[in-house]
Amino acid sequence: MKAIIPVAGAGTRLRPHTHSTPKVLITVAGKPILGHILDQLAGLPIDEVVIVIGHMGEKIREYVDAHYRFKTSYVVQESQRGLADAIYLTREAVGDSEGLIILGDTVFRTDFKRIVAKRHGQIGVKQVDDPRRFGVVELDGRRITKLVEKPERPRSNLAIVGIYLIQHMGRLYSCIEQLMARKIRTKGEYQLTDALQLLIDRGEQLEAFTVDGWYDCGKPETLLATNRQLLGLHAKAPSRGAGVVYVPPVFVDPAATVERSIIGPYVSIAAGSTVRNAIVSDSIIGANVQLDTINLRESIIGDNAIIHGRQRKLNVGDASEVDLS
Repeated sequence: MKAIIPVAGAGTRLRPHTHSTPKVLITVAGKPILGHILDQLAGLPIDEVVIVIGHMGEKIREYVDAHYRFKTSYVVQESQRGLADAIYLTREAVGDSEGLIILGDTVFRTDFKRIVAKRHGQIGVKQVDDPRRFGVVELDGRRITKLVEKPERPRSNLAIVGIYLIQHMGRLYSCIEQLMARKIRTKGEYQLTDALQLLIDRGEQLEAFTVDGWYDCGKPETLLATNRQLLGLHAKAPSRGAGVVYVPPVFVDPAATVERSIIGPYVSIAAGSTVRNAIVSDSIIGANVQLDTINLRESIIGDNAIIHGRQRKLNVGDASEVDLS
C-alpha cells in the first residue's frame, strides 16, 4: 500500500503566513499540519509515502526528510488544475498499488488501521449542515451510488472529508485519463469526485465510513478552531515558570520561555519563543516569537515576529515587527 498526500496548494486564505511558509507546515497544537497527518501513518502497512508538492515544496521535503523515516517520494504539481490532476501525477510512483489518499490541509481523528483492513474501497464522510461547499455522496446502505462535487441542490448531507482507500490505483488513473481526454471539469478543475464517479460507473465498489474528527486548517478562524479541538484532546499542562498561570488546555514547547504571564485557554507556543508580561488566550504563537506587555486573543503569530503593546486581535505573518505601545 502507498499513501498519497497532495499538498501543492498555495494556501491563499491563510496569508500572510503562507507568503513564507507552506500551508501544511503551519503549526497547530504544537505541530505542523502535515506532522499530524504523517504521525497517523505509523503502524500502517505503508510501503511508501508519495507527496505532491508545489508551493515552497523544498521546505516540505526538508521537514518530512528531517522528521520521518518513511520511504518517501515527491511529485511536483506545476500548475493547479485540480485534485484529480494532483493524484494523476503520482501514477508512475504508485502504479496499480492499493492507495490511501489523505488530503494535506485537514487533520483527522479516525481509526486508520480499521480503514486499511477493509476489502473494498473506502471514502470518509461526515454529516454537515451545508453540503453545498463539499463533495457529497449518496448511499445505498454503506455502498456509494453517486458522488457530486459542490452540488447546488444536494440530495445528501454526507460530505467527503478527504480520506480515500482505493484498492487498485491503476483503475482510478484510467478514470482520470478519461476526464482529461474529454476535458470534463467541474468548477474549472479536474475533480477527484468526478473520477471516483466514473470508477463506480465502471463497477468498482466504494463504501462510506464516518469520520468523527475532521478539523479544517484552511482559514484563520478554522485553524484556531482546530487548535482548540486538538489541544482539548492531547495537551498536557506545562511546568510553571516564574509568575506564570496556565489555564488549560495549553501547549508550550520545552524550548520556549514564559514569564510573568497568564497563558490559556487554547494557546500553543512553539520552540524558541519568549513571552513576558502577557495575557494570551485562544491563539497560536509560532517559533522564535517575542511577545512583551501584550494582551492577545484569537490571534495567529508567525515565526520570528516581535510584538510589544496592549490588547489587540492580530493575524501577523512571519518576520513581522509590531509595536502597539
